[in-house]
Amino acid sequence: MEQIANIFVKSIFTENMIFAYFLGMCSYLAVSKTVKTASGLGLAVIFVLLITLPVNYLLDRYVLSPGALAWINPQWAEVDLGFLSFILFIAVIAAMVQLVEMVVEKFAPALYNNLGIFLPLIAVNCAILGASLFMQEREYGNILEVFSYALGSGIGWYLAIVSIAAIREKLSYSNIPAPMRGLGIAFIITGLMGIAFMSFMGLQT
Repeated sequence: MEQIANIFVKSIFTENMIFAYFLGMCSYLAVSKTVKTASGLGLAVIFVLLITLPVNYLLDRYVLSPGALAWINPQWAEVDLGFLSFILFIAVIAAMVQLVEMVVEKFAPALYNNLGIFLPLIAVNCAILGASLFMQEREYGNILEVFSYALGSGIGWYLAIVSIAAIREKLSYSNIPAPMRGLGIAFIITGLMGIAFMSFMGLQT
C-alpha cells in the first residue's frame, strides 16, 4: 500500500507530466485561457489515462513482452512482440479518446464546442502516450500500481492546466508589456511553476 501511495504522490508532484517532462504542452498552452475549458480538458485527460494505462499494461504483460504469449501456448514462449508497442498503445488511446469525445458531445455540447479540435487531439497528446511508455519502462508490478500512476499523472496534468488557466485569467487584467502578452508570458509562468514543483523533490522516498 505504501508503494501505491508513493507512486501516486510522485506522479502528481515530482514526476508531473507538464512541469517535470513538459509532455502535453500543445493543449496545455492552447486550452488554458479559461478555467472552465481547462478543467473540462483536464478531466477528460484523467478519464483517458485511467482507461488506457490499465489496458496498455495488460497488453504489455500478456501480449507484447518477451515470453508473454506462453500462457496461450508454451511453444510461443520465445515470441517477442515488443515492436508493436507503439502501434497498439496508440490504437487503444485513439479508441478511448473517441469514446470521450462522443460522451462530451452528448452531455456537454458547450464544453465540446469550447475545446474544439483539442479534444480529439488528446489521441496524439504526448502526455498520454508518454504515461504508457513510462509505465512500460518502470515495470509496475500489478494493476493497482498502474491505476495509481494513471490517476496521479492525470491529476498532476489537471492541476497544471487549471493553475495556468487561473493565472492567465488574472493576467488579462494586468498591464503586461505588449511583446510578452499571450504565449510569451504563459511560457515564463510555466517555467516558474516548474521550478516551484521542483521543491517537491523531497517527497521522494
